[in-house]
Amino acid sequence: MAQVVSYGAAEVVTGSCHVLKIEKEPVIMVDCGMFQGKIEKRNFEPFGFEPRDIDILLITHGHLDHVGRIPKLVKEGFNGRIIALRSTMDLAEVVLLDSAHLMEEEFRTRYKKAQRRGKENNVRKPLYTVEDVEDTFSLPIQYIEYDQKVELSKNITAIFRNAGHILDSATIEIDYTEKGQKKKIVFSGDLGNHNDLVMPDPVSIDEANTLYIESTYGDRNHKGIKDSVDEFKSVIRDTLLNEGNVLIPSFAIERTQEIMCILKNMYDKKELPVCKIYIDSPMAIRATKLYDLYHNELSSECNDFLKRDGTIFEFPYINYTLKPDESKKINEQRSGCIIIAGSGMCTGGRILHHFKHRLWNERNTLLFVGYQAEGTLGRKIIDGARSIKVYHEEIVVKAKIYTINGFSAHADQSDLIEWMQKFKKLGQIYLIHGEKEKQLIFKKVIKEKMGKKAHIVKQEEEIYI
Repeated sequence: MAQVVSYGAAEVVTGSCHVLKIEKEPVIMVDCGMFQGKIEKRNFEPFGFEPRDIDILLITHGHLDHVGRIPKLVKEGFNGRIIALRSTMDLAEVVLLDSAHLMEEEFRTRYKKAQRRGKENNVRKPLYTVEDVEDTFSLPIQYIEYDQKVELSKNITAIFRNAGHILDSATIEIDYTEKGQKKKIVFSGDLGNHNDLVMPDPVSIDEANTLYIESTYGDRNHKGIKDSVDEFKSVIRDTLLNEGNVLIPSFAIERTQEIMCILKNMYDKKELPVCKIYIDSPMAIRATKLYDLYHNELSSECNDFLKRDGTIFEFPYINYTLKPDESKKINEQRSGCIIIAGSGMCTGGRILHHFKHRLWNERNTLLFVGYQAEGTLGRKIIDGARSIKVYHEEIVVKAKIYTINGFSAHADQSDLIEWMQKFKKLGQIYLIHGEKEKQLIFKKVIKEKMGKKAHIVKQEEEIYI
């Protein structure tokens, strides 16, 4: 029998890594992502398998929790074939180089401080380096397109479908024959929200003997997109008219572009007070250029902007701050700014500098527009922290705090159920990419609404299909 083992995203959201073994066939891995939040120490643990034994790596999309450990995989022996969309690899290169630079910079800082204490041997080396990322992209990469059948072996084929999550996101169908029987296993990847302003709806799948489905928001439904946009606009207007600034910790890929589209709509409709909008994230700036380049994967609204303006996201208030010095100059602006900066969960990046300069001022607003994993600074603030430590300095939290979850790039409970109900034939359901307490709720809802049992996958559990 075929076997699947999940070495990540099992009873947790991050660390996507699933290995499919079919007797006498190449060993296939789907994703090799980084663990984030309170479980990030797992990144430094052994994989649980021999990287050199993996023959083919399929990548669902370019988010760090789906590609973040690939350079480690390569460093430890993987030398197989990578199959992905070209846009996936372009985004992954941006994400992985940024990750490597940050880890190398953190290592240098820690090492310098440890040297002064004579404890430099105790400083852990980076998970991987820029050189390891470059080695990754020197491996054989097979670029495919959506809906194109690709041969993994004489007995196995795969098809990537648009998952509507971010630019390049895919649901992967793997067809194989076992003992004369044709079978299909589907890995949903991260499925998109039906109300996403930038991405199209996820493509439905006809059938699967086995489905591995994400469950990030399996416990609840998002606030309606109209209500979310209205709340977003209200927060922006109220803060700017009160001579404050809006801080938006935003994921560089998808969320930043969606927020830019909303602000552009506000500008078009004369709903946006005069302000300066800073895209203060080199990675977000590079990602936005890729969204423009691969516009055919985006929504009709984005393509309408492109036809009208020659650009999807830009308008007069937008400012890109690529260099550190440009970022620091934002501090000279006392009011009237919207600052969109990484990281999305406030675990590092330029948003921390803006916290230091703005979070203590009650005129300002901190607006969360994305998921905050357990153990992150963003989650701590949402949970009511009255002060936080930034660069060894205690900063009091006086800015107004808002959380708008309706912009999630993930499908909510209703979206997930609706997507599964479109299968004409659906066998066993396995839940991945979710916190266990949320998966328990989702499992119950699947039983109630679909009359089907679902299994919550455990870390390194051997599942025979």
